[in-house]
Amino acid sequence: MSDTQRIEGIAAPLPTPNLDTDQIMPKQFLRGIDKAGLDKGLLYDLRYDADHQPRSTFVLNQPAYQGASMLVGGSNFGCGSSREHAVWGLQQFGIRAVIAPSFGEIFYSNAMNNRLLLVMLDAAVVERILADVSNPATSHIAIDVETMTVRSHSVEATFSLSDRHRHMFLHGLDMIGATLARWAEIDAFQQTHWKTRPWLRDVAATTRARLAAMAPGSSL
Repeated sequence: MSDTQRIEGIAAPLPTPNLDTDQIMPKQFLRGIDKAGLDKGLLYDLRYDADHQPRSTFVLNQPAYQGASMLVGGSNFGCGSSREHAVWGLQQFGIRAVIAPSFGEIFYSNAMNNRLLLVMLDAAVVERILADVSNPATSHIAIDVETMTVRSHSVEATFSLSDRHRHMFLHGLDMIGATLARWAEIDAFQQTHWKTRPWLRDVAATTRARLAAMAPGSSL
């Protein structure tokens, strides 16, 4: 079974409700011009104290949860600002999926478009999964995108995805990849568009050329 169909491994409990994107990726880690190094900022104020020392009580700092590839969260996970860095940081840290009762709407779109799988289940089911993963001995979870099922130590549950998102995960596509997969259709539409509306082609370039020709000192 391919890793685009199945996500399996250690899941860490992070049941904080309303965990927002400012907490997931604090503002001081948004200064770069690329995505590099965002794993260092992930949940920084929860992972480290005021002296920048790891908090031994925080779950992702505990030896039993090293290498966790999933989180089991609280309701409204990823609320707050629209920063996509929160998703990138989770992925760079090694997180491939988050299970929670609900998610912030923008975070949900950002995550799914970047192939960070978000699984939404009833709160009571999530509580049972949290009970499983809170014990390192039973922290293993398997998520099957083909059958849309989640299996923990004591829970087997089904979840739903839109057809588009399910297709993207099964075929290893992010939003850009999914768009490029339809390039032939896009190109055909573009050719028809320019053929039927030629006056709209290169409007910006044509306008700039006309303005340049009208400028003082031009040869015209």
